[in-house]
Order: sequence, then C-alpha cells, then structure tokens
Amino acid sequence: MSDLSPQAVEPLLLGRLGQPYRFVASTPSTQRLLGDDDPEGATVAADHQTEGRGRLGRVWEDAPGRGLLFSVLLRPTVPMERWPELSAVAGEAVAAALREETGLRAVLAYPNDVLIEGRKVVGVLPEASPGRVVLGVGVNVNQAADELPAHAVKPPTSLRLELGRELGRAPLLAKILLALERGYDSWQAQSGQR
Repeated sequence: MSDLSPQAVEPLLLGRLGQPYRFVASTPSTQRLLGDDDPEGATVAADHQTEGRGRLGRVWEDAPGRGLLFSVLLRPTVPMERWPELSAVAGEAVAAALREETGLRAVLAYPNDVLIEGRKVVGVLPEASPGRVVLGVGVNVNQAADELPAHAVKPPTSLRLELGRELGRAPLLAKILLALERGYDSWQAQSGQR
C-alpha cells in the first residue's frame, strides 16, 4: 500500500482542500484527472506521472514513489484576470508548509518554484479554464541524488538530500493542503477588498 493511499492521507486532512481525495499509482498527469463536475477541494495524488509538466512546456521528471505529485481543484470567486496570482500564492504556501514541517529555508522563486539554498525542490503549475483552476504541485521528497533530473534548468534537490533522512509523504501532503487552503482563502479575502 502506498503511503499516499486514502487510508493514509484522509485521517490527516484538517481542511476542505483534499476532500474528496483520490490516489492513483500512475497517470500521465494528475491535472487531467479532475473533471468539470468535481467540487472545489477535490485532490488527486499519484506515485508516478508519465507526462508531468512544468511551466513554459518543460517536463517534470519523477522517481516513482519518491516525490509528492498532486493536483487540487479550485474555483476562485475573484475576477479571472487575478487568477495568475495563484502561482505565487500557492508557491508561498508550499514554501511555508515545508519550512514548518522540516525547518529548512524554503523560499518562493517567483512565480512558481520553491528553492532551498538556490536548488529547486517544488514546482507549481496552475491551469485555468472557465470557472476553475487546477493547481498541480510536484515536490521532490525522498529522491536520492541519482534520482533527480541531471539536466534541469535549475539545479534540483530533494527534502531527503537536504535533511539527510526520508520523510513520510502523507503528513507532508496534509500540511501542504492546509497551507494552500489558508493562502488561497487569504488571497480571495484580500482580493475581495480591492
């Protein structure tokens, strides 16, 4: 059983993001698994993506079962022209969750990467369509050095390499979803005041 199974993740969820939750072992992209009828907060995680994508058409490579690969469906109520701000909102939320969970100095590299000491540990990719944004997140969690992309635009790292130990992916996913929810709600509240 994967440590991202519903049995492992659902008891750890403290907010509305992540509900409903689905897990698949392998998929071309978790972003393609969230449909128009899914409610806000619906989340899909996978152990492996065969066609993971990054910004500007780049490829997101993963080592099966080592990273955290998930997408969450959002239905922002703020005007659509503000939606591009979600890249930075989500990136900062993920960085905050990593700082809280690991003590590492994770920082947002605008608009959508999270770095530790100048090395990329997270990529965030929001894809918008009318009425919804599917937010894809990839976190290098337990990869060894030889499991990271050798020819990445930004030098990669993993939480394991930075900490010297492996991390449970389910608790990390739950922390990130809660931080995303708080950041997203704050962004929507502030956007409504402008």
